[in-house]
Amino acid sequence: MIVMFTQVTKGIKVSVRTSFEGTFFKNYKVHYAFGYTITIENLSKDTVQLTARHWDVFDALKDMETIDGEGVIGRKPVIKPGKSHTYSSGCLLASPVGAMRGHYQMVNFTNANEFEVDIPTFKFAAPFAIN
Repeated sequence: MIVMFTQVTKGIKVSVRTSFEGTFFKNYKVHYAFGYTITIENLSKDTVQLTARHWDVFDALKDMETIDGEGVIGRKPVIKPGKSHTYSSGCLLASPVGAMRGHYQMVNFTNANEFEVDIPTFKFAAPFAIN
């Protein structure tokens, strides 16, 4: 089951598709693997660059985990007006239900201003865990 989440902040549209990838055992415990594909679309008139990310990862069986880092999957994409950048990643949870939310740090090339772009909260649920 694939679900889509979308949000626009300051002319930057972030769309997220999630998927359940399966279960596996690691360190004698079952883990649930989820994938997500994010498309960042520049609806503004200015060229922007994604420089950093911040994630809050919620797992029904664990405390929230915070992840900060440069760029996304080793890149700091420059996105021109009307263009987009898409990437895929994933996350392992201890439970079949969870969620992620966060924001990107961006730079506007026209005025050199830094700004945050919200990433919509997106949920993970293994098909057998929902009614």
